[in-house]
Formats: sequence, C-alpha cells, structure tokens
Amino acid sequence: MQDATQLGLTTGAARPNPVQFSQAPGLPDIHFDFDRYEIRPEDTKTLDTNAEWLRSNPNVQLLIEGHCDDRGTNEYNTALGEHRARSARNYLIGQGIKASRISVISYGEERPLCTEQSETCWSENRRGHFLVKSR
Repeated sequence: MQDATQLGLTTGAARPNPVQFSQAPGLPDIHFDFDRYEIRPEDTKTLDTNAEWLRSNPNVQLLIEGHCDDRGTNEYNTALGEHRARSARNYLIGQGIKASRISVISYGEERPLCTEQSETCWSENRRGHFLVKSR
C-alpha cells in the first residue's frame, strides 16, 4: 500500500456542499480494485452511460464521491478516495463533459455501504458514487 504522499494527492481543496446534491437514477456507481484508482475495463461502459446521461441533462452539476474499504489509514483512504473520484472525473472529461460541471469529494472509509469484514463487502465499498444538482 502506498501512503497519501506517494499517491501525489492533496486533499486540502474546498469541498463542495454534498447536501445540495441528490441521487440520479440514471447514474450508477463504478467500483475499483483493492488499493487501486484506475478505471476498470468493465466500468468504462458504466461511465460511458453516465456521460451520455450528462449530455442529455446539460443543466446539472455532478458530484463524484470517492469511497474506500476500511483497510488502511484514514489519511490514506481519504487520499485514495479522492484519486478514485478524480479518475472518474477525468474519464468523463475525456468523453466531452465540461470539467466545470464536475466536482469531487472523498469520504475515504467514512461512509461504507457494507460493514462485514469480507472481500465481497469491501468490494462494494470501493466505489465512485455520482450525485447531481441543478445549476
């Protein structure tokens, strides 16, 4: 496992206000491998679908949440979660979505979907989650 500085991340940027964002049924989560932030090939289809949804809804702002499982330090997982969210953001920008429409936030291990100590559970928590608000 790398530490937060080895990931080349700084997490001191101003956080968007997540309370202003809500779930959009057309934007499913993507998932990540353990200790990784690269977009998996099977998740590119999901991101392509999300990009198409965003093109069809040009008046929404997107918030991408980065999440991790509970292995590793809080600092490391916060940095890794941010890197995961930025990877998804960069992919969507590559698909033509304007960078100004996309914010990122990392929750690290703070908001797990599952709390069991198993690989199945941990894999659910390693995710990029997408929320929207009207501009």
